[in-house]
Amino acid sequence: MNAIITEPLQPSTPWVSLATNSAAWAAADPKLLDSMLTSMVLIRAFEEKVLELAGQGLVHGPAHSAIGQEGGAVGSVLAMRGSDQINGSHRAHHQFLAKALHYVAPQGLESAAPFGDDVRTIADRTMSEILGLARGYCKGRGGSMHLRWAESGNLGTNAIVGGGVPGAAGAAWAHKRAGTGDVAFTYFGDGAVNIGSVLETMNLAAAWKLPLCFFIENNRYAVSTTVEEATAEPRLSSRGLAFGIPAWKVDGMDPLAVYLASEAAVKAMRAGEGPTIIEVDVYRYFHQNGPLPGSAFGYRSKDEEKAWRARDPIDRVAAEMAARQLIGDEQVASLRARAAALMEETAAELVEQHEGKRRIVPSLWPSPDFRDFGVRGDLSELRDVRYVEQEEFTGEITESRFVDVVADVMERRMREDDGIVVMGEDVHRLKGGTNGATRGLSSSFPDRVLGTPIAENAFVGLAGGIAMDGRFVPVVEFMYPDFMWVAADQVFNQIGKARHMFGGDGEVPLVLRTKVAMGTGYGSQHSMDPAGIFATAPGWRIVAASTPYDYVGLMNSALRCKDPVLVLEHVDLYNSKGPAPVGDLDYFIPLGKAKRVRTGQHLTVLTYLAMVRPVLEAVEKLGIDADVIDLRSLDRAGVDWALIEQSIDKTGNVLIVEQGANGTSYGGWLAAEIQNRCFDMLDQPVQRVHGSEASPSISKVLESAAFAGPEDIEAGLRLAMAGQGRPLA
Repeated sequence: MNAIITEPLQPSTPWVSLATNSAAWAAADPKLLDSMLTSMVLIRAFEEKVLELAGQGLVHGPAHSAIGQEGGAVGSVLAMRGSDQINGSHRAHHQFLAKALHYVAPQGLESAAPFGDDVRTIADRTMSEILGLARGYCKGRGGSMHLRWAESGNLGTNAIVGGGVPGAAGAAWAHKRAGTGDVAFTYFGDGAVNIGSVLETMNLAAAWKLPLCFFIENNRYAVSTTVEEATAEPRLSSRGLAFGIPAWKVDGMDPLAVYLASEAAVKAMRAGEGPTIIEVDVYRYFHQNGPLPGSAFGYRSKDEEKAWRARDPIDRVAAEMAARQLIGDEQVASLRARAAALMEETAAELVEQHEGKRRIVPSLWPSPDFRDFGVRGDLSELRDVRYVEQEEFTGEITESRFVDVVADVMERRMREDDGIVVMGEDVHRLKGGTNGATRGLSSSFPDRVLGTPIAENAFVGLAGGIAMDGRFVPVVEFMYPDFMWVAADQVFNQIGKARHMFGGDGEVPLVLRTKVAMGTGYGSQHSMDPAGIFATAPGWRIVAASTPYDYVGLMNSALRCKDPVLVLEHVDLYNSKGPAPVGDLDYFIPLGKAKRVRTGQHLTVLTYLAMVRPVLEAVEKLGIDADVIDLRSLDRAGVDWALIEQSIDKTGNVLIVEQGANGTSYGGWLAAEIQNRCFDMLDQPVQRVHGSEASPSISKVLESAAFAGPEDIEAGLRLAMAGQGRPLA
């Protein structure tokens, strides 16, 4: 008798193939088919002109064409409305153009009608962007791979394969929260479908029932690697079965089939049924980049390319329309010619003949002065707030636990601003997460305190998408800062670079909270101070409060700021007590303003976070006449050079004190900046106190040896004083 019993399990969600027949084409709206054909012809002509310019050496950087794949983009976009949103990957000219064209012509384009000014403007600004010119949608910063026109629903395309998928989930979350019924589509290819951020986002979108369509363009090649080489299940829409997401598999060379699948997916998402997956089988006629076919590089055959070209989506729609006597060969030829002429006219305004060679019209380049504009905003959003330092505070101040104040100020802000949403692992449980920093929030705001899966890439990327949407302010908690490495693409490539990369005009209001946990015995992967990493990455602001009072003001500023802000906390401070306001939690402390917490003549000590108190204690113990400055703002734009330079001009000597490892230190960067800026003021090289090269270990003895403590601070102070001829007894 067989003791093993097996039963087949059924998936919880449908996975179907969708195809059209003659009846489906006969039933299709003629205006839909005409708009479909016109959009595809315009996109094809645009991409052919871009490849021509690339072949002439006029495109600086890549030109990832999607010629052959227009059916997937146009078929899906025509199922959307203007307020729906999309994003895509590095190969996204066709999707960007399809959404832009549908936005300016929501009733559909007509093949026989002249192209209007809106269409001409789209061609001009998109081509300008790909050429890196100032009148492009991102002012030349985005090029071929980073195309954003928020007004049209184009959230921004992405050069990191799969990198834009979590951000699209953020847009979908914002739509759901706002109750608009709008949906988001995120386009990516067979190469991206195996990437962690994509799969993490599928799981999160399904768990939270977000109106997001994962649109997979399976063109069979990730550069030259075939889909069969990359996965044991090349039917990529099968991924939906693992996450409970309904999925459609469609012939992408049949634009009507794509439209019908997209129409069904949109209907389900608008009804609140959660995410969908559409996989379309398409083919890029050219290589990964540039005007040569894949066969020129030997990874596919000319016969294969010929077979796919015989199924061209433009030819398919034209033939089906002709069979219904909706269009004739002459009309199709005229449409193609007019589209080609439009792109020729567009290029002619951007390129000129000079000394026998083609070149970009020089006056169209962005000014070099524009280089750094928009890395961060100008903080004008904080212009009218009430700044109050502790010494000027007229209300009641008491001694309170630091961690209680962390929760209290967030409760105040969430009560007054229903656009703030908190997310992270376990923030909704355990009486305020693992340290109590979100105490009481989930009971007061259950729909705005979101416990996430263990998936930092997905949830911080989703938060980035929410921030760029602009209707809500996400506050993300990383349980430990080391986890930023898990989500490094979203933290640095996406959130940190977004404002600058897309032209400098956008906003990314996001707060990322995390705690430094040295001394807790959690070892090498839970103990870092991330200040040095964030300070050398563009786009982020960084604040680090050493007292409960300062934390309130700095958090209020972080929540008002339109840039992403890292808020550093420390476990040593959580249970310590310090000065905190009673009742008034509405004041602000300026970003970019340090604080002198002790005045002296002989030494400038720069420190932050949990090292401020032990530095003050060591200075008092040794009787040193020192200026002690709590930096508070740590990002490149936030260093208070006015106060620092004034102090150094007085003392001539600097000691930087930080707790963490030397390799990822903040002080190394700061010391180099000080010596460049203040060399003539210095009586000796900048001195530093910091941890060892190694990360803290589990062993209590080795852990204590790995990061800087009171003995190291005292030794550093003695060295700095001896270096100026004032040795301590």
